[in-house]
Amino acid sequence: MNDVQTLRTLRKRISSMTFVAAGLVAAAGNVQAAEPAWPTKPLRMLTAELGGGSDLSARLIATGLSGTIGQQVIVDNRVGANGIIGMEAIARAPADGYSIGMGNIATLTINPALYPKLPYDSLRDFIPVSLTATIGNCLIVHPSLPVKSVQELVALAKKRPGELIYASGGVGSAQHIPMELLQAMTGTRLMHIAYKGITPAFNDVMAGQVLMAVTGIAQSLPYHRNGRLRMLGTTGVKRAQATPDVPTIAEQGVAGYEADSWTGVLLPRGTPPEIVAQLQAEVVRITNLPETKERLTAAGFETVGSTSDAFAALIKNDLTRLGKVIRDANIRADN
Repeated sequence: MNDVQTLRTLRKRISSMTFVAAGLVAAAGNVQAAEPAWPTKPLRMLTAELGGGSDLSARLIATGLSGTIGQQVIVDNRVGANGIIGMEAIARAPADGYSIGMGNIATLTINPALYPKLPYDSLRDFIPVSLTATIGNCLIVHPSLPVKSVQELVALAKKRPGELIYASGGVGSAQHIPMELLQAMTGTRLMHIAYKGITPAFNDVMAGQVLMAVTGIAQSLPYHRNGRLRMLGTTGVKRAQATPDVPTIAEQGVAGYEADSWTGVLLPRGTPPEIVAQLQAEVVRITNLPETKERLTAAGFETVGSTSDAFAALIKNDLTRLGKVIRDANIRADN
């Protein structure tokens, strides 16, 4: 091969390589254009209640996300059927990262034991992202009841089995199950009156029509301080920040008792892991913001940003623990 032929061959090879390289660059550009960084449009934050702990947590997380991810996060309240409508909406939403859910202890761990045919599965249909808050509860009694501690209440209940009356916001509610747990762990038997919501139940305890109830600390604290109610104990594993002078129920002879409520962020099963990881980091950041802590503390909550694995373990544990209480007490949604 002479010099002219060699030069022509080299030019052809260089031209071919340039064409291939240009094609690779164009292809890479097309891939990048086809898969832009999440998110590129507004998101929905679905919650199964309006005005409660999940709603407040959802709005605080939505506000925090909107300020950092460059897209608006709209809270979408899907209420009704004891939270079932909202949870089904989260479970059936597209797993593309644009539908975020807010679950709680009732919808994720109590409903499965109350309703045999739920349209969602707490373990299969969701990816737990992060716990957002725990909600402190307390055991309150009317001052006319002659007890000043959980030990005294248990002793009185054993002397008068089935006579002492407690109120709740409904069968299977966040006020009902803690009282069933207390009875199971202390060997006592109380009489239950289920109201249509916690407000009328609370009002009747205030009036002395009913003797006791489990309620939120924030709701009860003003009346405990002015003497219209007596707070016997709190339901957490440690004393609540708002009531450091009130011992936990566990401290008062009921070892292992725990009945605080909680809320947490979920995604539909199948959401890409990179979106899960990004959202989890954002939720933890938001729950640690001073303004978030201030708002939640004022409502009686304690902020908790967790790993996805820790939140998943909590759901699984409470499904087993609270499910046993509900089954042993033969509680049904229509009871």
